[in-house]
Amino acid sequence: MKTVLEQLSTYKSVHLNASNIKTHFFGIPLIIWSIAVLLTRVSFEFSLAGITVAMTLATIVSVIVLFYYLLLSPILALWAFVLFGPVIYSAHLTVGIEYQVYLAIAVFVGGWILQFIGHAYEKAKPAFVDDLNQLFIGPLFLIAEVYFGLGFNKELAQQVDSLANEKRALFDQAKQIQ
Repeated sequence: MKTVLEQLSTYKSVHLNASNIKTHFFGIPLIIWSIAVLLTRVSFEFSLAGITVAMTLATIVSVIVLFYYLLLSPILALWAFVLFGPVIYSAHLTVGIEYQVYLAIAVFVGGWILQFIGHAYEKAKPAFVDDLNQLFIGPLFLIAEVYFGLGFNKELAQQVDSLANEKRALFDQAKQIQ
């Protein structure tokens, strides 16, 4: 498994433009929310030690992604829980809304439009084009940007920036050759 440094630097290498990053701060939460809304439509009920537990697919997927983040960086996983937990919770509040699916699809499309507008500023393809795992790193990247922006773990922030710039230079060189 790649380290948090490798994952974040790969993602950041195509997210160096401030306008691109700003669009991602809106687009990624919108995409996460819309997917969570759709996943709330699938629910499970089971008994555990005599207690009936109900859970949605949104909750299960969120726990799996959070566990992946824990493996990468426990502190960033905690921040992800705090910052994206309300996004997932609010998706659950849409259960029973008449046009829930249409709302989710509209928000999903809007989120992706923002992403692609950002990449027009960046003049670089999205990170997931070369590595689908980067779809899961996008939210963690936003968490890391907030975390680093608040002055935490300056060493990791510098390492991410340095490696991202190296990767971007290689990307730009390859683009010029084509």
